[in-house]
Amino acid sequence: MSDYAQRIARVSPSMTLQINAEAAAMQDGGEDVARLGAGEPDFDTPEPIKAAAKRAIDEGFTHYTAAAGTQSLKRAVCDKFRRENNLTYAPENIMVTCGAKQSLYNLCQTLLQPGDEAIVPQPYWVSYPAQVTMAEGEPVFVQCDPDEGFTLKPTALEAAISERTRLVFLNSPNNPTGRIYDRAELAAIGEVLRKYPGILIVCDEIYEHLRWVDGPYQNFLNVNPDLKNRCVVVNGVSKAYAMTGWRVGYMAGPKDLIETMDKLQGQSTAGTCSISQHAAEQALRGDQGIVTEMTQAFRRRHDRILPEVKALPNVSCQPAEGAFYLLPDFRTIIAERDDIEDDIQLAHRLLQEAKVALVPGSAFGAPGHLRLSFAADLDTNLEGIRRIEQFLAA
Repeated sequence: MSDYAQRIARVSPSMTLQINAEAAAMQDGGEDVARLGAGEPDFDTPEPIKAAAKRAIDEGFTHYTAAAGTQSLKRAVCDKFRRENNLTYAPENIMVTCGAKQSLYNLCQTLLQPGDEAIVPQPYWVSYPAQVTMAEGEPVFVQCDPDEGFTLKPTALEAAISERTRLVFLNSPNNPTGRIYDRAELAAIGEVLRKYPGILIVCDEIYEHLRWVDGPYQNFLNVNPDLKNRCVVVNGVSKAYAMTGWRVGYMAGPKDLIETMDKLQGQSTAGTCSISQHAAEQALRGDQGIVTEMTQAFRRRHDRILPEVKALPNVSCQPAEGAFYLLPDFRTIIAERDDIEDDIQLAHRLLQEAKVALVPGSAFGAPGHLRLSFAADLDTNLEGIRRIEQFLAA
């Protein structure tokens, strides 16, 4: 059978998952691979969270929940927003999803009509344009200059807006650059969007807690509170609490939008795993010191490996301010070498010949770059960089 829906034919597979799967298969075959591709903390889920899940099983919390999430978890999310972000939401403004990725998918499916446009700052997380395309919308890419901090500038944003624009993605801290928008940048973006009332802003803040810049975290709505009814905040427990496999995300937004997405979720996943929701509630309400410990470890790794990456011949790299990624620039090397056509071929050869896994920058709209994840332990990162250096020297 080959007559599959065209909306799926237009979607590229996740290059991140492809690289990770290929690296895992090589490891399973006995090869020593330095895996720097996965966006997944190498820490185990903290014990109090696992204990909460075990209690949920023992107490019979193993049945369907409301599609949009349990009331107790939604209240915990509301408390989190109030405590950490100075944002006030009620449970009817909250939807719990199977990871933050489903929150974004629900939003695109609910908001976008065929031909509607969504502005995607570039570099971007790989699934933004794919999810827009699956909703029969059109991603509009806006290049963000690395010399200007990889952030969306107001003039470029306004130039990309058309009468069909319905959605703008903001991701801070950013995947794949690790860049964080500051207050002035968020204010400038808000000033532009204030003029276009038909555009909804989605703030993807899944890496919110993984940052090491001075001062409190600046949410888009902290800077532009008057745009609350046009903004959806997406977050989850995967990255900050080392819970990627538990698949719990959440979003906050206008009540009517949440109610409409609830219909979609009721006919798709029917809700998030009951036990995972119980664990997520413990994560949000429990001791947050465990998040601080992991973040400090990521910062130590960043500070140790950044000079090593920048020392690679003909490679430049901007520092990260959060998340656990670097996006080194290999364009000079690709231009100079006849045996390397692009970043995709470079990533493939590094995996096959040097046994080090990185994700091609083309997957993020950054051709000529490679994404390096320091979510892996420091020794693995240093070994991977050493192998890259040897490959380039050869």
